[in-house]
Amino acid sequence: MTQFSFLTQAAPPFIKICGLTNAQDALSCAQLGADGVGFIFHPPSPRFVEPTLVRDFLTPSSLRVGVFVGQGAREILAIMATARLDLAQLHGDQALSVARAIGAERVIRVFWPERYKDAPEAWAAELDLWSAEAAAFLFDAGSGGGGHGRKVGVPFSSPQPYLLAGGLQPSDLGQLWPADDPGLAGFDFNSGVEKSPGVKDLAAIGRLLGATKSN
Repeated sequence: MTQFSFLTQAAPPFIKICGLTNAQDALSCAQLGADGVGFIFHPPSPRFVEPTLVRDFLTPSSLRVGVFVGQGAREILAIMATARLDLAQLHGDQALSVARAIGAERVIRVFWPERYKDAPEAWAAELDLWSAEAAAFLFDAGSGGGGHGRKVGVPFSSPQPYLLAGGLQPSDLGQLWPADDPGLAGFDFNSGVEKSPGVKDLAAIGRLLGATKSN
């Protein structure tokens, strides 16, 4: 397990608002208290944003996370430098060597538990393989990609702290947190806090963060 994790810097749960596409939403989410703000660098996504734009977004006190699907280590590192990112969320089928080139302390590795619903041994082996190469895991719905807009449909356990994604709404927090699973460290919100793809509902985000970060 990675000795350092960005999760230790935030009061639990860690809340990441992903799919930000404009400077005002990014600044507002940071000011409202988001622990992480996420930017998608996958051109087919309706929430794609250019790294040169993200570079100038002001996000005080929030960790800046880039979401990468098809890129290799060299391109990821270049985008991280341009966009002034803290963390890389590997949301594709990147190899272990990509994470090693970035540095485990800067990597969030995404997994899709539904891929392994009939192969629990393969699931456990994959998580163990990555446990020293990432600061945290993120579990998403479906069998790959993102933006499914629905919740993860199978149970799971993890050797690393993890964030939960997959169509989460602010109202879900009452059922999910405080967590029975000690591995669950936080949540990744995207479509559930939007007015339209890439345009955030700042009132909903304010209520969400006010309820979880007020103590």
